[in-house]
Amino acid sequence: MRQNLRSKAHLILLCGLAQLFIAAVANAQWPERPITVVVMYAPGGGTDTVLRTLAGEMSNATGWRINVVNRPGASGTLATNYVLNRPSDGYTLLGSSSFGKFARISGASDSKTWRDWYFMQAATNLASWAVRPDSPYKTFNDVVMAAKSSPGDLTISTSGSGGLWHEMAASVAKAAGIELRYVPYGSGQAATLAGLNAEVDIAGGGVHEHIQFINSGDLIPLQQTGSSDIVTSSGKIMPSLVTFLPEIRQQLPPNGSYDVGIRRDTPIEIVRQIQAAFLAAVNSDVFRVVAEQQKLLIDVKVGEEADRRAAELEASTATLFQELGIPGARSADELGLPEAGEFNQWWPPEDYQPLSL
Repeated sequence: MRQNLRSKAHLILLCGLAQLFIAAVANAQWPERPITVVVMYAPGGGTDTVLRTLAGEMSNATGWRINVVNRPGASGTLATNYVLNRPSDGYTLLGSSSFGKFARISGASDSKTWRDWYFMQAATNLASWAVRPDSPYKTFNDVVMAAKSSPGDLTISTSGSGGLWHEMAASVAKAAGIELRYVPYGSGQAATLAGLNAEVDIAGGGVHEHIQFINSGDLIPLQQTGSSDIVTSSGKIMPSLVTFLPEIRQQLPPNGSYDVGIRRDTPIEIVRQIQAAFLAAVNSDVFRVVAEQQKLLIDVKVGEEADRRAAELEASTATLFQELGIPGARSADELGLPEAGEFNQWWPPEDYQPLSL
């Protein structure tokens, strides 16, 4: 009887080792089919351009076939939930902006960045306000004066209610002590076109989305949220917000970011391969040229640094949205997060486990 038990245990051990060997071989041969990056915003916008460049350079570095598809809607929620519900095999990745933080803050997803996702940040961007040449507002101060005389009358386009450009525009307006009316569009590109087509008083969006139209003279820059002025390739000046609000230098709104998300329960060897391809893409000459053209800051964050940044952005945005009274936004407490000013004392949370890469 004892011998039979030993034989059975030995057989179980051999089966377990065989399964581990098969898994290792399978992972070594991964990927066996094309990978799909699901971008959370519409084609042609800043997020789409950056993520398509990253995907292309990941493919060039590895020989992998990588397809890019767009699932815009609900400030990234549709893409986030789609990828979250796909198998955790590395074949479906999230092409994201700001770590997909708006999905959870809006209440449309319960996934936690540090529990359900492994994000890798490539670069950050800056918000921009611009107007048509025939606008009566020629400077940021013109907008402030008009908004103070008629609170809530001036309109500004955003990429969506509760999205990044809504957050950034509201942060700037709050710092300036003015009220604006926020008009949502499907993407930063659409928000920019709304300004070009005179559908709103101010075109909201990012520097990378406005800069070509500023160079062509179709838009006049009012402000951007960098700490210093930007000189474009045509010699145009995009003035820093600090020029008009010097006191905001230490409190500028957090930048948006471009990142790739992997299901956190994906086999670790696959995560390592994807991260190696991602780092090769970020360091490619092609990506650096695109970043320079769009005035992006290459700012790579992976591992625990990215996990922390993702949670920190959720906390700061949830705190801001509560202060602004944005409808439907969940509070930091509802998300299991601290208020923005208490984040450093809170991190890491009790349920946090860094990946061993």
